[in-house]
Amino acid sequence: MKQVYSEVIQFQGNDYDFGLYQAKHFKKTPLYQVHKNRRKKSIRRYTINKQEVRRFFIHYAPGLWEELQGLADGLGWGLAEVLHEYSGFQQDWVRSGCSVMTGEGFFARNYDYHPKTYEGRFLLFKPNNGFASIGPGQRLIGRTDGMNEHGLCIGYNFVNRIKPEDGLICCTITRIILETAKNVREAVELLTELPHRHSFNYILYDREGNSRIIEGSPRGVKVKTGQVCTNHFDELASENRKHLTDSMERMDRLEQFYGTINTGKEAFYFLNRTSQPIFSKNYSRWSGTIHTSCYFPVEGSMMFGLGGDASPVLISFKRWLENGKTPLKRILGKLDTTEPLPYIEN
Repeated sequence: MKQVYSEVIQFQGNDYDFGLYQAKHFKKTPLYQVHKNRRKKSIRRYTINKQEVRRFFIHYAPGLWEELQGLADGLGWGLAEVLHEYSGFQQDWVRSGCSVMTGEGFFARNYDYHPKTYEGRFLLFKPNNGFASIGPGQRLIGRTDGMNEHGLCIGYNFVNRIKPEDGLICCTITRIILETAKNVREAVELLTELPHRHSFNYILYDREGNSRIIEGSPRGVKVKTGQVCTNHFDELASENRKHLTDSMERMDRLEQFYGTINTGKEAFYFLNRTSQPIFSKNYSRWSGTIHTSCYFPVEGSMMFGLGGDASPVLISFKRWLENGKTPLKRILGKLDTTEPLPYIEN
């Protein structure tokens, strides 16, 4: 077992200053050197057009463009380098797992991936322009899942990375949705319009109890109604990977147990308990459960746990929005793995 943690980062203010703040925090972590070393490989894998990226962010998420500029200045990198590494435009994504369920008043998900990709950053951010949000971070500006001040929740499940096209990766899309959409209807419109780099399911839930699953790929987007989701498409079946056994089995289990789960707390423990059929320890295969999140849009709160059999932390986003601060500094947990965790280990 490895002791793991997520640093709680909270900020209210303009986006540029938030970029500076994150850069200052990031440079103190072991992960900073890992990312500097990664540049040697990633710079050879894909290219981006700086002006094209700028036009996109100015149109869809001008605040994120300012945040990227703040990151560049704070890190002491050129803006082109930061765009290449953290904008989420044209980047690649390795396969992963993940399972999601929504119910009466809750949105719950397991984030399954390789531990070496985890950043251990949990953010509460209220921009001057845009909607405040809460959730775990990914690739500095992105989010793995989250909820905004209007109670809109979103998470993503990997489907395929074949035949990528010009577009954004999942965690950047998730961040844009959180900062610009108030409800499921607005989020669906954006997800239909935004360019997708790879194929992912995006699961939405809002304060009014609306739940939708968006099958998003570089070649099309489909919208369906549903409360459980894993790692395959139903409507865009031609975009699926050849081997779907694990995804289908988890979907069957979610559907089998869904009727027995009545509350968000029950959903959290069903997903998080290692004795239950959804939790995964396949960390070396890029599909081990790293965290479990459960959001409560009406109450404006969430439960969050790292690793399996976690003692979840209950966080009041509503109270944070009112007071502007939380005493929570670090969330602790354990992962049953021998895989490296670069954000902790040098």
